[in-house]
Amino acid sequence: MRLSQNAAMARHRALPLEGRIRAVLVSWGTALLLALAGAEVAAASEPVLRVGVVDGAPPCSYRDAGDWQGLSIELWNRIATREGLPYVVTEWPSVQEMLEATRTGRLDVAVGCINVSPDRLARYRFSLPFQEDGLAVMVLQSRLDLGRSFLAALLTPTLLQLLGGYLLVIALLALLTWAVEHYSRQPETLSHGRVRTFGKVFQVLATGPGSNTLVITTRGNAIVLVAYLVRIVSASLLVGYLTVNVAREVQGTAAGRIRSESDLRGLRVGVRSGTVSEALLKELNAGTTGPKVSILPMASIRSGFDLLVSGRVDALLGDNLQLSYLLTHSELNGALPSLALQGIRPESQAFAFASGLPQATAERIDLAISALKRSGVVSSLRQQATEPVSAPAR
Repeated sequence: MRLSQNAAMARHRALPLEGRIRAVLVSWGTALLLALAGAEVAAASEPVLRVGVVDGAPPCSYRDAGDWQGLSIELWNRIATREGLPYVVTEWPSVQEMLEATRTGRLDVAVGCINVSPDRLARYRFSLPFQEDGLAVMVLQSRLDLGRSFLAALLTPTLLQLLGGYLLVIALLALLTWAVEHYSRQPETLSHGRVRTFGKVFQVLATGPGSNTLVITTRGNAIVLVAYLVRIVSASLLVGYLTVNVAREVQGTAAGRIRSESDLRGLRVGVRSGTVSEALLKELNAGTTGPKVSILPMASIRSGFDLLVSGRVDALLGDNLQLSYLLTHSELNGALPSLALQGIRPESQAFAFASGLPQATAERIDLAISALKRSGVVSSLRQQATEPVSAPAR
């Protein structure tokens, strides 16, 4: 054996320099090919995850022009890319059926904004939560609601106090102007009378136009400047007050007698099957002997909006995020939808894992979720999902 090795070494030394270099390159190339082959075998050994999604739940998961889109879909794509997880996607008719598929081992990961309710937490295995959301109720307003709300805001004592305070300050400034400019001795006052002349001074200071004709002294001009500032500040306060209170009145009118989820009893409520929203309505029906909620299943959030506009349901119940998305992305066509209730029973939302998913894979997904949350990716995706669609440029 030693003789043969010595002979090989002798032959290698006997090779010219070019031949020895070629031999070294061949050996290195062979080693590189073996390493790449090993890497391909390792990649091929990574199991292909079976991922389930549900359509009709924008902005979390929905199909658009044949492509899956939404907040949860984009989040999962980033996780899979980051961790190098191969997967195939299958569609499921409802969240509940998708969760059952993870429990029975037909799915590895259920992707969506899935609420981690107590009863679900006891039955299924979940990932690290990536956001929190509550439920909301959407109702339809009549065209007269805005007018009634505006009148109601005008008749509040606070508005009368703001107006009274403004008029009182202007009256004091008018008295100062009267004294500084000696209006009691002016010919106009003698010919038209004190009351009429003072009324003119008050009106000009209150409205603005013509105030430069009231005064001729430096102190008088200072009073006119103060009146100008008072008008600006008062106008801002009044506009802000009316805006806030009209919106509040509209919200109250839209809610009507729906002040809590229990007020949904006796109404026709649209809800997606297999969701925590449906579970809430069933809970309301089970806890009363009086009027019950008429539960109308809907295929998607968008179809529920059509049911509401056509009058086939009295309200929609769904995730706050989904109904807010519906408000900003639906063609209203004269309808006036509003969220009567928001933030009902907030819960964490996450993906669901199969009970047999390897712990190492689950930990990789959880770590990726944590990293994407910390870097602001999740909040950015949520913001993008709820932004109104801008009109196309012309």
